[in-house]
Amino acid sequence: MARAALSAKAVVGLALEIVDESGPAALTLAAVAARAGVAPPSLYKHVRNLAELRVLVSGQVMEEFAEHGNAAVLGRSGDDALRALMRAWRAYVVRNPHRYAAILQSPEPATAAIAERLVDILLAALRAYDLEGSQAIHAARCLRAAAHGFAVLETRGAFQLPEDLDESYELLIDMVIAGLRREPPRS
Repeated sequence: MARAALSAKAVVGLALEIVDESGPAALTLAAVAARAGVAPPSLYKHVRNLAELRVLVSGQVMEEFAEHGNAAVLGRSGDDALRALMRAWRAYVVRNPHRYAAILQSPEPATAAIAERLVDILLAALRAYDLEGSQAIHAARCLRAAAHGFAVLETRGAFQLPEDLDESYELLIDMVIAGLRREPPRS
């Protein structure tokens, strides 16, 4: 890639290629520069440092993930929306394990808007369960923990017993739905 063709967007694209091939730990400015065919200092015109590049990569992956989740729930409600969202979550992670691992789980000001959009998608999928305020946030956290946990464990090869993973995941979805249908505790 010629130096003139470099941009922040191009640098993020090259970084994603590295992440896809070798995982987030392989992402370095030197690796991106080598892929771009430039010296590492040439990248500083487009990103301040590796930390900023990681935030930009995380934001890009979060955008993709949000689009995937939003498409899954669009036009659905209730159990159907929740099932579609949880299945889409797992499918994205299994198909893109390194990209998903590149999402920074801690809040970043630069990704706050997309993080809010992801929360909105979760809350939309939960809307039919008549949860309000804190109850909706607690439910969204539980949903995130369940889908994230299962998918990450699966991509890391943590499920070694012979039972079918699809059956296990469908049971998890059923358990989440059953939990949402129970009478919430009074605070």
